[in-house]
Amino acid sequence: MKRSEIILVSLLALLNFTHILDFMIMMPLGNILMPKWALTTSQFSVIVSSYSLAAFVSSFAAIFFADKFDRKKLLLWAYAGFLLGTFGCVFATGYYTMSLARVLTGIFGGLIGAQVLSIIGDVIPYERRGQAMGLLMGGFALASVVGVPFSLFLANSFDWYFPFIVVAGVGTVLLPLLIRFIPNVDAHLANPVILKDRVSNFFLIFRNKTQVTALIFSLLMISGHFIIIPLINPYMVFNAGVLQANTPLIYLCGGLSAMIAAQFAGKLADRFGKRQVFVFSALLSTLFIFAITNMPALPLFIILLTFSLWFSTATGRTVPGQAMTTQAVTTQSRGSFMSLNSCVQSLGSGLATLLSGLITYSDEKYAIHNYHILGYISIGIILLSVAVAYRLDRLIVGDMKLMNA
Repeated sequence: MKRSEIILVSLLALLNFTHILDFMIMMPLGNILMPKWALTTSQFSVIVSSYSLAAFVSSFAAIFFADKFDRKKLLLWAYAGFLLGTFGCVFATGYYTMSLARVLTGIFGGLIGAQVLSIIGDVIPYERRGQAMGLLMGGFALASVVGVPFSLFLANSFDWYFPFIVVAGVGTVLLPLLIRFIPNVDAHLANPVILKDRVSNFFLIFRNKTQVTALIFSLLMISGHFIIIPLINPYMVFNAGVLQANTPLIYLCGGLSAMIAAQFAGKLADRFGKRQVFVFSALLSTLFIFAITNMPALPLFIILLTFSLWFSTATGRTVPGQAMTTQAVTTQSRGSFMSLNSCVQSLGSGLATLLSGLITYSDEKYAIHNYHILGYISIGIILLSVAVAYRLDRLIVGDMKLMNA
């Protein structure tokens, strides 16, 4: 990758770090907030899903105006609002106020993901996009390696709201750098699309087999992942007997593994093919999903090893999967499509989180029951995504042949 591309993707990865950390830290706080506020698994899942479902609404609205603005400006305004919402979480006092704060954060946060992916798609050529996605996913890994363990340390040592102060503070420092180094991304404005045509283009997406398949693929990837994510920490503490003080180690080991895997996955995807790397990682990840969702009390090192391998394989399927999704659309309509893709991902994660709260329940000691059922559902969804990946890959290849003919 070129130096300018590395700077751009690195800054977007740091932005991703704060954006993802804000969402990720809510879930590990479950074993703190559930006893503190006397929350059921259903209520906690509502708090977690509030962000995703609010992001779904804003992402859906963005479909009709995203391509009307410079992608950089839209990203910066959304990020500023997101930071305000994150700081608002500090003042939550219970179920209702935290749900409201998460809705506010999600409204702005829902605009961020699509713009980041659109900027990558517009600026980085496809032959280097795998590496770019690997660096971008490094923001996710960094959130796990540094952000979540440190945030849990702050929550354990001081109080639950300290992680949100950290996220808002880091984002405030990052904002001027984003303004300075991210270039204007406005080539799509050379031929502006009026609202009537924008609405028509929205419905045209559903007439394009490649784009519809990419959306289904994206929905399956996110749903299969988030069906088990929200209740992992409570399950490890209240079921598997992991000490609260040791929970940061799970995310530290898992995040380190994911960060390394992201770089290898991007390079391997560019060399051997996005679909091939996705399928291999997805199938391998199902073994660790089964292990985690059926995990009894075990020595800590076995638990850490299992999570490290799961984080690695989950990242290994996400990096090439995202690269395949970005290739399903042309530059002119990429903003609207990626907004729709972000919308679909928010809906998928939100509904999967709500479903996890409905299927499981906690007893008087907050032990989680029926968690293994979530594991079986996750495995089924991932296997279905593998089948869809083959179809999407064939459609992308066919579209590229038509464009080059």
